[in-house]
Amino acid sequence: MRTDNGLSVEVVDRVAHVTLDRPERLNALSTGLIADIVAAFDGFTADDDVWAVLLTGSGERAFSAGVDLKEVNQADGAARPMTMPMAGTTRNVFETVLECAKPVVAAINGVAAGGGCEIALACDVRLAADHARIGLPEAKRGMGANFGCQLLPRIVPRGIAYELLYLGELISAQEAHRWGLVNRVVPGDRLAEEAREFCRRLVANAPLTVRRYKAMIGKGAELPLSAALRLSVGPNPYLSEDRAEGVRAFLEKRDPVWRAR
Repeated sequence: MRTDNGLSVEVVDRVAHVTLDRPERLNALSTGLIADIVAAFDGFTADDDVWAVLLTGSGERAFSAGVDLKEVNQADGAARPMTMPMAGTTRNVFETVLECAKPVVAAINGVAAGGGCEIALACDVRLAADHARIGLPEAKRGMGANFGCQLLPRIVPRGIAYELLYLGELISAQEAHRWGLVNRVVPGDRLAEEAREFCRRLVANAPLTVRRYKAMIGKGAELPLSAALRLSVGPNPYLSEDRAEGVRAFLEKRDPVWRAR
């Protein structure tokens, strides 16, 4: 399915393949595309057929060039101010991706700049093509990177976060990997298959366990260890049918058949 605003979604073998499909605009985030992303990711949380999400961009030039500045300029000309971050009548797109209950993998197939970088930061795992470039150039555009300036220093050392934000320059995939901003760098012509294989391996594991990991890390990362250890968020795998199935499958030397219950 492809929306009129350029979002393609296809669920295959329990993986939702989501593509930002505006290659003529370097997959820039228009207001319409943002609304479609929010709707799609809200739906994934409750969709029993989706166990993981793979997010990428169309073509080889860009994952996403960020907020559609052509649209912003037109709005400025019409005297319609931009909505302040985390305000307005709709949910923030980066927060929606971040808080999706299912694991989300980004396949960064090209430039991920500004909002494109921020939506990649909202994903749990980031795989990058070797020609990709990543960064937050908002300081060069008078923008704010509200989401990025909070999440980036939680992923990379604070000094590196300051540097990337202050200078607003894009870095190579290799440098992003050096600082832990991306998990892996692969040749561009292999990125799609590497990302699909990663997701195949991910959904082969117990889905309730994976979802609990995401919830526990998301809720507990900033807590003192003593408090984090006592969290109980996300689905409970300990009392699940899948836990019993996993043990039986191991003893019977076969692949488990997960039911997500």
